[in-house]
Formats: sequence, C-alpha cells, structure tokens
Amino acid sequence: MLSDRKKYRLLEMIPGTLVWLTFILAVVLSFVKPLWVIYFVIIFSVYWLFRVLYFVFYMAVSWRRYQRDIHTDWLEKVRALPGWENYYHMVVMPTSKEPIEVLRSTFSNLAASHYPLDKMIVVLSGEERNKENFDRNAEIIEKEFGEKFLKLLIITHPDNLAGEIKGKGANAHWAGFKAKELVDELKIPYEKIVVSYFDSDTCVHPEYFACLAYKYITHPKRERAAFQPVALYNNNIWDSMSLMRVAACGTTFWLLTELAKPDRLFTFSSHSIAFKALVDVDFWQKDIVTDDSRIFLQCFIRYGGDFEVVPMYIPVSMDTVMAETPWRSLVNLYKQQRRWAWGVEHFPYMVWHFSRGTLKTDRGEIAVPRIPFWKRFKYLWNLGEGMYSWATAPILMFVLSKLPLWFGKEKIGATAFFQTAPLVLQWLLTAAMLGMVVSAILFLFLLPPRPKNQSPFKFVIMLAQWVLLPVSLILFGSIPAVEAQTRLMLGKYLGFWVTEKARK
Repeated sequence: MLSDRKKYRLLEMIPGTLVWLTFILAVVLSFVKPLWVIYFVIIFSVYWLFRVLYFVFYMAVSWRRYQRDIHTDWLEKVRALPGWENYYHMVVMPTSKEPIEVLRSTFSNLAASHYPLDKMIVVLSGEERNKENFDRNAEIIEKEFGEKFLKLLIITHPDNLAGEIKGKGANAHWAGFKAKELVDELKIPYEKIVVSYFDSDTCVHPEYFACLAYKYITHPKRERAAFQPVALYNNNIWDSMSLMRVAACGTTFWLLTELAKPDRLFTFSSHSIAFKALVDVDFWQKDIVTDDSRIFLQCFIRYGGDFEVVPMYIPVSMDTVMAETPWRSLVNLYKQQRRWAWGVEHFPYMVWHFSRGTLKTDRGEIAVPRIPFWKRFKYLWNLGEGMYSWATAPILMFVLSKLPLWFGKEKIGATAFFQTAPLVLQWLLTAAMLGMVVSAILFLFLLPPRPKNQSPFKFVIMLAQWVLLPVSLILFGSIPAVEAQTRLMLGKYLGFWVTEKARK
C-alpha cells in the first residue's frame, strides 16, 4: 500500500506529465500524423482566439469599474456607516534585503492615505540573517514614521526555525503571531481588524484603505473574505527595460480580467484579508513558496468552501524587475516568473485536502467541513487549466504549430487543406493580436506621469514594445512555467527567491 507521501508525490507529477505528454505527442505526431496535428493546432487556435475575445471583454468591464472606483470618495462612504470608528487596519510587511529608499517610499504612501492613521497598525518584519541591514533601516523608519500610526510594530524573524523554508511566508507566519499578541494586548476584537499583506515595495493608492474599510464593513460575511486590489508595476516603470514592462503589464491585465469574475479569484501578491480568518488557519503557511495565494486555499478549505475573494478596483503599485545590469534584470525576471508559476504546487494540495476533509495547521491536521463537489471541481479545473495553458499555449502556437507544415509536405502537401492551413493559422493569429492592441492602449492610460528626465519620445517606445509580446510569452511565460511544473514532477522543489529591488 502506498504511503501518504508517495500518494502526494503522484499528485505532484500530474501537471508536468500532462505538459510533457502534450509536447512529445505534438512532435511525434508531426512526423507520423501531420494532418491530425494541423487539425489540433487550428482547433486550438480557434480556442485561443475565443480566449482573447474573452480577455478583451472582461478587460473592458474591469477598466470601467477601475475608472469609477479610483474617482470615488471612499472615506465619505465609510463615514456614513454606523460604528465605522470601531474597525482597524493592520499592514503586515515582511522585508529582507530591500534598501531604505524602497521602504521609505512604501511608508510615505501609507502615511499619505486618505484614512485616519490612528486606525492603522503597521507590522514591519525583517530577517535575522540580514539583521544589520534591517536594524539600520528599521531605526530610520521608526524615527520618521513611528508616531504617525496607532502602532508601528518592528520585529525580527529568527532564522532556521523548525518546519520553515527561507521565504516570505515563514516571515509572515511569525509576524502574524506577534501581531496577534499585540492585538490581544490592545483588546481589539479580531473581527474588527482587516489585514493588508504587502510586499515591501507596495505603494497604495490614497483611497485604498477607505475602499477596503467600506467593502469589509459592508460585507455580510466579512470574517470569511479576502480582498484583491489591482496590482500595477508602476513604481519604476519609466526606467525599466521593455521586456520587463511587457511582462509586468501582462500580469496586471490578467488580474484585471480575473477581478471581473470573482468566483475564480485567488489572492495574489499584495492583498487584504480578515484577521479572524488568519487566526483560524494559523496565518500564512511557513513551508511553501506561494504563500500569497495559498492563504486563500487555507481559508477556503477551513470553512468548507464558504470563503471568497472580493475584487477591489483600487490599485496598489509595485516595482517592475530591475537590477544593476540588463542581463541581471532578464535573469531576475525569469526567476520571478518561475516563482509565480510555482503556484502549480497548489494542485496537489487542493486534490489532497479536498478529498480528505482536513487542513494542516500548527495544531496538526484539523477536520473541516466538506466542500460541495461543484466548488471543488471548479477551482481544480480553473487552476489546472490555467497552469497547463500558461506552460503550453505560446509554445504550441508560435513554435510547434510549424512542425506539421514542415514535415507533412511529402504525405499531404498536395491536398487543398494542407495548402490553406498556413493561411488559416495566420488569420487566426492575426485576429488574436486584438488582445495585444487593447493591452498597448490601456497600458498608456495606466502609466504614471512621465518624469522630467524622460523624453516625450519614450511614449513611442512604450507602444512599440508590444511587438515583444510573443517573445515575452515564450521566454518569460511558457519556459519558466514548464520548468516549474517539471521541477514539481521530478521532486526538485523550488525555494523562495527574493526579487532584487533597484531604482534609478
């Protein structure tokens, strides 16, 4: 009989196996049955075209909501709610090696929020292994911002604690329990606190906390909800490379389409969540890489599927990948995308816990309510299909689709279908470029004001850079996703990698 560990390993192998089976069959059948592959590629291209139209439609929906919400006076709406003064914000911000310029920018934006700062607790958590740098930065932050908030809690996460991997999740896990001690000391009810889990470079929109407060207070099940803002990568976008901008904005546009379909949403990157829910699941998981999205699954399983992510059409802005040299920037972008693609580790986790009706916490495995079958299937399908398409679609579309046309000439080259297939594929790919055109236009509207040291001609470059989209989809989309799923398949687990922060 297989042990639990071996059963879990089999689940880990499923995504990568499907990806490699697809690639192997595509290559082999291009020689043996080229006509089959051409049919498949055309059907897949039609499917991809519908995906693009779907993308454009939901992008338009989200864009209208985004424009509406960033121009709303959310604080006025909050102040109209009875008892709003009894609710508090907490910001949990793990940090590692970020320079003081990054932290100062983040705290300056927090302090400039259109929300009473005496209702805000900020937790800055550094790493013991980087103690000298953190202590120096923390001293500056405390001096400049310590008196602005209700509480500024500065803590150091010890190194090499049992059951942890080195990463943001372990830091946040430790910070969560330390924050709970402070909340208990202040005697604030858990259900009166909503927590924002931010990267150290996250700069909030002035209306962010007011919007969050309104959505949290008015939610009928606020203790069983997370809140997902729009993630922009604007902090240093005028100084970053074109490929960095295209990849970063691709992430923003993907998230915008997901926000319009909240029944599909996971938490991603910087997000907010009910403090009571965090306490119930023992905070962020300390032994995984993708803690920002795993926290949704922890809560979803804990409450038997009675947990949701609420869309927020208010932005938070972070850094695009930028290092000291162009080559290091490219390498860092690849590593960042690979880390995000490591979200495929959620697939075995979901299958395992959905079937067992338990949740792993610091207290051991606890029994949880059964999730309805349709919810389990929907979330498994959305994650599995998304990860599979991420890894395979660009390679199938732009690379492997050429093979049957090259190798099928001798067998079926004289047929009318073979001769028209390249034209059909070209037409479908050209039609699919509609998504690229829409992205390029919206990108210009999302740009922050042009710095004085940047030429007006840079706008032309900002538009022209979108011709790099196919390159970006393969080099910084498919390939890191394939590597992530292959690593999981082989049991070569990915550790947490901190994206280097650099600004001009």
